[in-house]
Amino acid sequence: MKAFSRLYAALDASSATLDKIAALRGYFAAAPARDAAVAVYFLAGGRPRRSVPSRLLREAARTEAGLPEWLFDESYEAVGDLAETIAHVLPPPERDDDLGLADWLDQRLAPLRGLDPDTLIARLRDHWRGLDWAGRFLFTKLIGGGFRVGVSRALVVRALAEQAGLDPKRVAERIVGYTDAARLPGAADYLALIAPLAADPAAPGSADAPARSDGQPYPFFLAQPHGGDIGALGDAADWLAEWKWDGIRAQAVRRAGQLWLWSRGEELVTERFPELAAPLVRLPDGTVLDGEILVWRDGRPASFAALQTRIGRKTLGRKLLAEHPAAFIAYDLLEADGSDWRARPQQERRARLEAVVTAASAGDADGALKLSLLLGGAASAELHAAAASPAAASQAAALDWPALAALRAESRARGVEGLMLKHRASPYGIGRARTPGGGWWKWKIDPLSIDAVLIYAQAGHGRRASLHTDYTFALWADAPDGGGRVLLPFAKAYSGLSDDEIRQVDAIVRKTTLEKFGPVRSVTPTLVMELGFEGVAPSPRHKSGIAVRFPRILRWRHDKRVEEADSLATLLSLARG
Repeated sequence: MKAFSRLYAALDASSATLDKIAALRGYFAAAPARDAAVAVYFLAGGRPRRSVPSRLLREAARTEAGLPEWLFDESYEAVGDLAETIAHVLPPPERDDDLGLADWLDQRLAPLRGLDPDTLIARLRDHWRGLDWAGRFLFTKLIGGGFRVGVSRALVVRALAEQAGLDPKRVAERIVGYTDAARLPGAADYLALIAPLAADPAAPGSADAPARSDGQPYPFFLAQPHGGDIGALGDAADWLAEWKWDGIRAQAVRRAGQLWLWSRGEELVTERFPELAAPLVRLPDGTVLDGEILVWRDGRPASFAALQTRIGRKTLGRKLLAEHPAAFIAYDLLEADGSDWRARPQQERRARLEAVVTAASAGDADGALKLSLLLGGAASAELHAAAASPAAASQAAALDWPALAALRAESRARGVEGLMLKHRASPYGIGRARTPGGGWWKWKIDPLSIDAVLIYAQAGHGRRASLHTDYTFALWADAPDGGGRVLLPFAKAYSGLSDDEIRQVDAIVRKTTLEKFGPVRSVTPTLVMELGFEGVAPSPRHKSGIAVRFPRILRWRHDKRVEEADSLATLLSLARG
C-alpha cells in the first residue's frame, strides 16, 4: 500500500510523460505480482466501488482529528478535496501498517461494506492510524469512490512494455478485458501481461494465430480527428467514407457457440441489449465485428439521450424495449472463421463484412443488425437514396471531396456526427496510433455553440485542487412570476480554458462569491463563455428541461456583457433544429 500510494502521489504531482513512465516502471520493477496486478487494474481504468458515504468519512475524520464541524468544513472549503482534507487534519500515525496493496483491499477495504455506521467509523479511524499522509489520501480516495489518476491507459501499456521488453502493441492486446468490473485480477493475470514472447505463440494479426474460444475482444482502433484541409489526404478515391454514428462503440464476439457484446470501456453489455442477441447469434462461429450500438426508430438513429435510457438500466421492461429499440451498426470485421483479419486491408475487410452481415441479417425483421453505410457512387441522387437506409452499401469509387463535404453538412439533420474516412489499404490498428496506408480519420461537423453565464464554481482535483476549475453555466429565461428574466442553470463544463485563464477565473470567483455550499460557490454573474456541444435534446431530469452532449468551453467572451448572453429559447430552437 505504501509503495502504490507513493506512485499515486508521484503521478498526480507531475505532468511530464517521461517522469510518469519512470515512476510506473520503478513501481512495476519492485512490486510483488499480486500487488502489481491490482495496481494495473486501477491505473488502466478500473474503478473501485464506493464503500463509504462521504457523510461518514467526514464524521470519522472529524472525530479522529478532534475538530468541530465548522472548522472541518472551513478546511474542506480551503482545500477543495475531501480525501486531501482528511489526510491533512488527521493526527500523526500511531503505527506503520505495511500491508501490500492487494492485502489492503482484501483485509481492510472489502470488509467495510455493509457495516453499521458506528462500527464503520471505528474501523476507518483504526485504519488511518496505520498510514502516512500519502497512504491516508489514497485509502480515502479508494473507499470514497473519488479515485482518479493522471495517466492514460496507453501510458500504462507503454510503461509495462518497456519494463518487460515487449512491443507496446502486444501488451495492448493482452490488457483488453483486464479492467472488467466483474473481478479484480490476480498475480497470474499480471504475469500474463508481461510474459516473454516465447509464451505467446503468434503475433497479432498473424495467420498462424490459433483459433480462440474465449469471449475476449480485440483492442479498439480509434480514429484521429481531422480539422485541417481535407484535400491534404490525397485522392478521395483512395478513401472509404461512412457516417460517424453517435452511439456506444462495441464489439460483437461470436465464438464457441456463444455471444459476447463488449463496450469500448471493456464492459460486457450483452444482457443490456437482449434484442441484439437474435441477429448476432446468426453470425458464423469465429466472427468478431466492430460497430456501434444505437437506438434506432422510424428508419433513423435516435439521439444519444434516447440511448442513455438504456445504458444504466438493469431491468428492461417491455415498454422501454418497444420505445427505445437498439440496433448494432457493423462497420468492420476483425475475425472471420476464427482467423484474425486485422492486418488485411480495409477494403478486403469491408467486402467480407458485407457478405457476413448480409447473410446474418436474412430474416431479421426488426433490422437490429445493420451495415454502416459506405458512401460511394457517382450519381448524387442515387447516393442520397441509398443514404436513407444504413443497410445499403456500395463498393463503387468514393465521391470527390466537395461532394463528401456537402454530405457532411447534412450530418446533424441525419442524426450523425459527421463522416469517418478510412483508407482502403489501412489495417485495423490498436488505439489511436497511426497505421500504414493512411489510417482512419473522423471528420466531424462543427459543434453547436451558445453564449452562457458562469454562476457556480467548484475546485478541481489533484494539481488543480486549489483552483476553481469546474463551472456551472446558465442562460436567460423568463421568470415564473412574469417579473423579467432570470438565469437558469443548464450545463456544467470544466475543459477549454488555458492554465492562465483558469487562474484569472479563479481570482474572479473568489472576489465575487455570494454563497458557499461545501466546495461549491455561487458567484455574482460577471463572466460570459461560449460553450460548444455535440447535441441537444429535451430532458426532464434537468431544471432547464434541456440536456447538451459533451459541453466544453470554446472561448471566454470578454466582448460580451452578461445581459447579452443567450437565452433558453435560443437553446430550445437548436433542439428543435
